[in-house]
Amino acid sequence: MSSSSERRNGDKPPREPISITDKRRVDPDTGRVREHTPSQPVTPTPQREPQPTTPDAEMHPGDRADRAAREHPDRVAELTADLQRVQAEYTNYRRRIERDRHAAVEATTASVAARFLGILDDLDRAREHGDLETEPLRAIAAKLDAILTGLGVAAFGEEGDRFDPTLHEAVQHEGAGGDPVVGRVLRRGYTFGDRKVLRTATVTVVEGPASPGNVMGTAPVDAS
Repeated sequence: MSSSSERRNGDKPPREPISITDKRRVDPDTGRVREHTPSQPVTPTPQREPQPTTPDAEMHPGDRADRAAREHPDRVAELTADLQRVQAEYTNYRRRIERDRHAAVEATTASVAARFLGILDDLDRAREHGDLETEPLRAIAAKLDAILTGLGVAAFGEEGDRFDPTLHEAVQHEGAGGDPVVGRVLRRGYTFGDRKVLRTATVTVVEGPASPGNVMGTAPVDAS
């Protein structure tokens, strides 16, 4: 029996004793806070040494900028040129936007005004027949003329005006001279804003005798 028991004990190594460490800060028996033990060393907080004060740190930001400008004049000139270029581009951009906006407003106004030209033609025919001498057409015509004039619309085309092919559409020619003028206005033309032609005037053309020296570009002959 003893030999078999010793053989069984020889098969397993002896166990190490179990060590239990109580890490609770409060003692359950006394209720007091325990002191730090060597198993729980306290690492002291390192103290930061004061940094030495440099002359640059005590300078005003404006003084530092002046100093940097003196030390790097080429860089300052480069940045100044970049800033001026950006400002010029922004100014040109604003002008272009304003110009485009103004052009869009003018185009819209001209398109709306052109829709009233047929009504103005009817009023012109009524005026020729004397229908605008009495109310209410006279008041309506006056109000419409005031509105279109305020928008920048102006009528043109009168008898005796010098014929201009960019402003007048000739449907009939009379005479064979070299000084064409408007004979009769069949339909008035209209401009908008800075002389933008909304519609040319439909007219007849009378060509009177050319002035001496203006025929074929020759000078008058001295009879003496």
